[in-house]
Amino acid sequence: MKRYIAFLTGVLCAASSINAADVEPIKYGNFENWVTRNIPESRVLGGKTRQVYEIAPNKVIDGAEAYHNMGGSPWATSNVMANVMGIIKASNTVFPDNNPAGGRCCKLCTMIEQVKVLGVVNLKVLVAGSIYLGYNIEPIRNTSSPYSKMEMGVPFTRRPKALRFDYRVEIPQGVERIRATGTSTKQLPGVDNAEVYILLQRRWEDSDGNIYAKRVGTGRERYASSTPGWILKHDIPVYYGDMTLHKDYKDYMGLIPESRCYYAKNSKGKMVPVKEVGWDSPDATPTHMLVMASSGCGVAYEGTPGMTLWVDNIELIY
Repeated sequence: MKRYIAFLTGVLCAASSINAADVEPIKYGNFENWVTRNIPESRVLGGKTRQVYEIAPNKVIDGAEAYHNMGGSPWATSNVMANVMGIIKASNTVFPDNNPAGGRCCKLCTMIEQVKVLGVVNLKVLVAGSIYLGYNIEPIRNTSSPYSKMEMGVPFTRRPKALRFDYRVEIPQGVERIRATGTSTKQLPGVDNAEVYILLQRRWEDSDGNIYAKRVGTGRERYASSTPGWILKHDIPVYYGDMTLHKDYKDYMGLIPESRCYYAKNSKGKMVPVKEVGWDSPDATPTHMLVMASSGCGVAYEGTPGMTLWVDNIELIY
C-alpha cells in the first residue's frame, strides 16, 4: 500500500508539472504592477497634472517625459502624452483596478478626450482603451495615421493552442456609437463591441525595407453584450492556416486590410506598414505574435463612450 501511495503521489506530481508547463503567463499579464506618470499639461490647457498609467514594474515618473517600455514589459497602452507645437496634453483610458477575487486587474474604457483652450472646447477625440504587445512612440505630434505611432507585435516563434484570460464587459445602454477625430464629431449606425485577439504572423522584409506577413494563427473574439460578472479562465482557441476555411470563421477574423495596416520598425529603423498578403500553411512557424484587448473594435476614433472591458491573468496555453 505504501508503494502504491508513493507511486500515485509521483504520478500526481508529474501531472501537476505537465499542466504547469502547459500554461505560460505573458509577462506582467497579471496586472499587479503599474507605472504612474504624473504629467503636467500645458497652462493654455489649464495646467493640471494628469495621471497616466503603464503596465510595467511599480514606479512613479514625474514630468512630461516620453515613455519607453520599462522592466522588460512587452505591453503598450492607448495611454499617451502628446506634444503638438509645444502644447503638452495627456490621455488616459487604461487604468489599474481592483479585482474582486483579489489583486489588481486592467480596466479599459472608451472615452472622449477634450482639449480646452481659454475655456473653449475646440477638440474632441474619442479614444478606446487598448493594451497590446508592442510599443508606443511618444510624444504624439498629431492625430493623423494613428497606427503609424504604434509598433504592433513582438518576436515569437511558438505555436500556442489558446489565449486564456479572465474578463468582464460593461456596455452602456442607450449610448450611440460616434466618430470623433478632433476636428469633427458625428453619430454612426450600429453598435460597437469590445474585443480580444491573438494573431500569429510570419514576417519578412524586402530589399527596400517593406515588411510583409502571412497569417499563421488566428484567435479573435468580440463581445456585444455586458457580462453578469467576471468570466474566469476563458480560452480563445488559436486556429492555424486559412481561417476562412474554418467553421467558426467570422468576417473580422480575416486578413488585416491594407487601409488599416499595423506598423513595425524595419531593419533601417523606419516605421513601415506590415502588409498581410495571405494565409500561411497550417504547420508554419510564426516570427511575431500580436495580442490586443480593447474596449472598442472599430477604426481609430470610433466607438461607444462609456464601454468598459476588464481583463486579468492573460496566459498562453500549449
